Amino acid sequence: MEQNLLVMLLKGLVLLPNQEVKLEISNKLSKEITLTATKNFNRHVLVITPKNNLEETPEINDLPEIGVVGRIKSRIELPSGNVRVIIKGLERVKIVKFNNNKDNNDILEATIARLDLPELDEVEKKALIKKLNDLIKEYVSKSKHISNSLLNTLKTIDDLSKLTDMICSFMPLTFVKKLEYAEEINALYRAKSLLKDIKIELEVLKLDEKLEQELENSLEQSQKEFILKEKVHIIEQELGNFHDNNTSQYLEELTKLNLTKSTHNKIAKEINKLSYTTDISPENAMIKNYLDWVLNLPWHKENFENNNINDIKTKLDNSHYGLDEIKNRIIEYVALKNNNENIKSPIICLVGPPGVGKTSIARNIATALNRKFYKISVGGLNDTAELMGHRRTYMGANPGKIIQGLRKCGSKNPIFLIDEIDKMTINYKDDPSSALLDILDREQNTEFTDNYIEEPFDLSKVFFILTANNVENIPAPLLDRLEIINLPSYTDYEKVDIAKKYLIPKILEENKIDNKIISISDDMLAYLVEAYTSEAGVRELYRMLEKLMRKLIVLGKINERTKISKIRLKEYLGIPKYSKLDNKKNEYPGRVNALGVTNSGGLVIPIDTCVYEGKGNFLVTGMLGKTMEESTNVALSYIKAHQKDYRLLDFFFNLKDIHVHCLEGALKKDGPSAGVAITTSILSLLLNKKISSDIAFTGEMSLTGDILKVGGIKEKLIGAYNAGIKKIYIPYYNEQELEEVPSKVKEALNIILIKNYQEIFEELF
Repeated sequence: MEQNLLVMLLKGLVLLPNQEVKLEISNKLSKEITLTATKNFNRHVLVITPKNNLEETPEINDLPEIGVVGRIKSRIELPSGNVRVIIKGLERVKIVKFNNNKDNNDILEATIARLDLPELDEVEKKALIKKLNDLIKEYVSKSKHISNSLLNTLKTIDDLSKLTDMICSFMPLTFVKKLEYAEEINALYRAKSLLKDIKIELEVLKLDEKLEQELENSLEQSQKEFILKEKVHIIEQELGNFHDNNTSQYLEELTKLNLTKSTHNKIAKEINKLSYTTDISPENAMIKNYLDWVLNLPWHKENFENNNINDIKTKLDNSHYGLDEIKNRIIEYVALKNNNENIKSPIICLVGPPGVGKTSIARNIATALNRKFYKISVGGLNDTAELMGHRRTYMGANPGKIIQGLRKCGSKNPIFLIDEIDKMTINYKDDPSSALLDILDREQNTEFTDNYIEEPFDLSKVFFILTANNVENIPAPLLDRLEIINLPSYTDYEKVDIAKKYLIPKILEENKIDNKIISISDDMLAYLVEAYTSEAGVRELYRMLEKLMRKLIVLGKINERTKISKIRLKEYLGIPKYSKLDNKKNEYPGRVNALGVTNSGGLVIPIDTCVYEGKGNFLVTGMLGKTMEESTNVALSYIKAHQKDYRLLDFFFNLKDIHVHCLEGALKKDGPSAGVAITTSILSLLLNKKISSDIAFTGEMSLTGDILKVGGIKEKLIGAYNAGIKKIYIPYYNEQELEEVPSKVKEALNIILIKNYQEIFEELF
């Protein structure tokens, strides 16, 4: 009886009856064949192996006349898009003819018929089964790759055809040999041929065993020779005879370094130890690696430092706008160095929001001082060994980043930038900040000892500059060793100046554009800053200007004089993303602006309050920390205590629920400085009095209404100025900090100093 089945070609793989194969299919046609066979052919498919597995598209004449019917046991579509199938061989069949599938001409289909198998002599069959089992038993006992459990399975098979197919499936036969067995329909012929092949494999195993024994004997001899050679080395050592191993070169380099006596002796001892080791000794490579590190360190090499104060000041001013505090500190250091050559370098930590120039100013300080520069990023670092090195007992040990930086710079007085120290990871296993204590403490770092080098190295000549976004996240012991310099946010007018004097010239130079072709007025730059950026620094502004220049290049505008207008900004940069506060847009009782400071600088945080019928509950929301929640409770208690003074006798707190919500919900908020704003928000709602949206508040409240000092005044005022605020209430005790605020900001803001909340109430309510 004939039937039709889809044809699956397996190149380089032979499927035998009673054998399973697992395939991962990426070919689109093969996926379609397995899917169609699963749906329309009762999961059956004809598996054929072409005789030439190198032929990409074999002809019909190249295909065998015997195939194996396989059943698809499982078909799984993987996330990668591939399909994993398991096919089990069922029986050999005769291929009558090939033709294309009627639904898909690309799929090959075959008409098959059952084979007329020859009659087998029972005596001969049983004799062959017994002989095959005996040989397989001997083969399995000698082979290391086949499990003994297979013998139990083979003993139960009394069908010679099935037994030969099972043996063929696990024997290490060649592809051609397996193909012959797949096409041979006579089980007697297969059995007799298998007996020969198994005997050949047994001889191969015997030869392998012999070779392994010879190799083992050879290794034992090598080990014996190694031990004898080591004994000879010890004897030679006693007699004063040494191997060279380039030790004379190492000793010459050591003599040039002029090290302390203890360090010199330690390195000399290592060189001496090297002279006793052979090239094949594992210790030889470890000692050489150590000597290469320790002899190439800049023990006494220094770069000549620029001490021209005017030149340094000019270079720093040309590279960065503002940042006067850090620039002045560098000038002071150079002036002191000119007066006392042995003065130690300061250890400075630049704290400020992202994008204000912390990393780049450090790099330019190195250029101005004519020192080498090396950056170490410790953000996310949780392993002390990254800084202090690994012990030499560990495989692949190396020095830490400090020693690596010194060797790379080739100087003992570089500038090291340790970036993002407020983001180091401290866990129960390790605390990298503790390693920085030895590195940064000026009283200790003259004898810094790396775990790998094991000898003290003087770090007092290294100028360390650290950066952080938030000083509160720096561990207290580490903070005690740092000189903190705050880099504030930029005001909008400062960003315009930075864009004109630094960013645009840099972008034009990088892109080879004539600076006389592109014209951007101050008003357009101010609009770009206000409408397309919202940041403390200038990174986003730089990206926007780069994008603008890219658009001009693509449109071919760089070959003609081009003036940038608002319409062109919208065309090139898209619709504006930000807008300043609309003075009348969101004014209603209960809405008040508070001032806050984040890692990204100062910002305005609106606070809303609502009242509804209830049982005297008080609810606060908006990602608030514990300290800020306490501020809201203080504000409510203060208002209740002064109910009569604030004309609230007809308001029954025990019958109303009050809900205070701080907007910018995705931003985590904490600290006591919102007390004044929260009090004003609640009173604004209860007295039905609108507070102008161009007014903002900051200050901590006491239960008696006293306004206490808060931090971050400079950042808060700059943030308020950038947001379009006109009037600000701040604590009286923060008056001295106003000296740090840019004069243009102070001129634009009406800053009111207050000691007690009664002063705000009398003015606003």
